[in-house]
Amino acid sequence: MRKIYIKKGDTVIVNAGDYKGQQGRVLEVITEKERVVVEGVNMVSKHTKPNAKAPQGGILKKEAPVHVSNLNLIDPKSGKATRIGRKKDDSGKTIRYAKKSGEEIK
Repeated sequence: MRKIYIKKGDTVIVNAGDYKGQQGRVLEVITEKERVVVEGVNMVSKHTKPNAKAPQGGILKKEAPVHVSNLNLIDPKSGKATRIGRKKDDSGKTIRYAKKSGEEIK
């Protein structure tokens, strides 16, 4: 299993598949399956019975996970897709940076 370079809250762009070109914020990272749930991407219809949460029941639209290889992080400086690098800062803490601009990713 490889290390996932995308974290919850990052803004990503889809670079392959039906949703290619769409951008969204990461809602959840599933490390065991190397998948990520992105806001507004890979929407599926979920049929639900009436319950306390949804008293009416019916069909709900929700996001399904996307494989991490189909995503790229958005460069904070240019707003385009970029790869991610890691380096240690002066205090020895590992930070992520955009390979395109060299900008630190918060």
